[in-house]
Amino acid sequence: MSKHYKWLLIGMLSCAFFFHQADRALFGLLTIPIQDELNLTDVQIGWINTTLSWTLAAMTVVAGFLGDRFSRKWIITLSLIAWSLMTVCMGFIGGFLGALFFRSIATGVGESFYAPSAYALIAVHHKETRSVALSIHQAALYVGLMASGLIVAWALGLLGTWRNVFIAFGAAGCALGIFFIWGLKDNDSRRDAEREATRRASAPPRDKTSLTAGLKAYFCNPSALCATAGFVAIVFVNNAYLFWAPKFAAEKFAIGVGEAGKGVMLWHHLFAFAAILAGGIITDRFVAKMPRFRLGFQAAALLCGAPALLWIGRAPSFTALLIAASVYGVFRGFFEVNTHASLFDVVAPQHRSTAVGLLNMIAFFFGGLSGVAMGTLSHSRGVHGFEIGFGIMAGAYALGAALLAFSFFFTFNKDRIAE
Repeated sequence: MSKHYKWLLIGMLSCAFFFHQADRALFGLLTIPIQDELNLTDVQIGWINTTLSWTLAAMTVVAGFLGDRFSRKWIITLSLIAWSLMTVCMGFIGGFLGALFFRSIATGVGESFYAPSAYALIAVHHKETRSVALSIHQAALYVGLMASGLIVAWALGLLGTWRNVFIAFGAAGCALGIFFIWGLKDNDSRRDAEREATRRASAPPRDKTSLTAGLKAYFCNPSALCATAGFVAIVFVNNAYLFWAPKFAAEKFAIGVGEAGKGVMLWHHLFAFAAILAGGIITDRFVAKMPRFRLGFQAAALLCGAPALLWIGRAPSFTALLIAASVYGVFRGFFEVNTHASLFDVVAPQHRSTAVGLLNMIAFFFGGLSGVAMGTLSHSRGVHGFEIGFGIMAGAYALGAALLAFSFFFTFNKDRIAE
């Protein structure tokens, strides 16, 4: 396998993650025309959002367990093709039940299999460059979310309806998945296989196939659980922002959904994109001298991001909201560059796909509650309900910061895995 393949891998997985995140943003950007045509309430939209998160929560732990035992190439490839086909099907739904099944359940099952195998595969190929590699991959998330607003505005003008947007976007994802059949590789060259065989022969025996061992490596690990708490806060907030910020801005400031969607997606994710690239470089520079730096960096990011979330809810103008969303994006990026690297710092390599699956399961279950919570607040209190919701999100950030700080001071040094 070429020595340059590890960076080609990042490029390919970044393309997949672009579609993963832009696909998820489509529904939030197109909420208003979907509601108008299908006569859906805010509470129904909230349940579509929350059911998607709960589907991800239920399936991602299965995906993580399989990712430690089967070909990660094929898990990633089939996942991409599956969720893209379900996105195509969204163009043909007739009401709430169709949206609930194809957007929440079917798409969620497909998407859930991507992350555990992708992050574990990146960790195999990148050790000294792990934070930079993960930051580049994570940056694709922001490119996808930034571009989604522009793509939707452009595609609606070109294709005419929200249905055609889903069909076209899903078809593009399927095409990328077909390319992965030939382009993506597991770590399976002869040289790598020989090196792995030598390593296994000289290493002490260990149970790498036991689900019980994977569960123990995660749930009996205080630092892993604290890292999960921080990620729950991130998912809780990101989930609500992605699905509800375009509608909140459009209704509060009486502007078009296209303008609102482009603004809240572009500026927030542009600053998050810059922060995650800078954060990867900063982390790799300092973490070698101070292994706890990654964890402290995340705790500070959550603590500093909380006031920005309060500011979004109380912004007196659309411009002020975009400034607040940009600040929130900076600290979100600083946190997310280290989400999985922090987990890998305290979980052994043979359990990492399982650990990512468990991390996502817990985060998407509890984080998914924000979707229906915001929908219920909006339904009962209108725009003021959204403002209350952003205050709740700020509290979630503060709580996550406190638990990460606990790990920083009391548990990390004991749980750290040296590589």
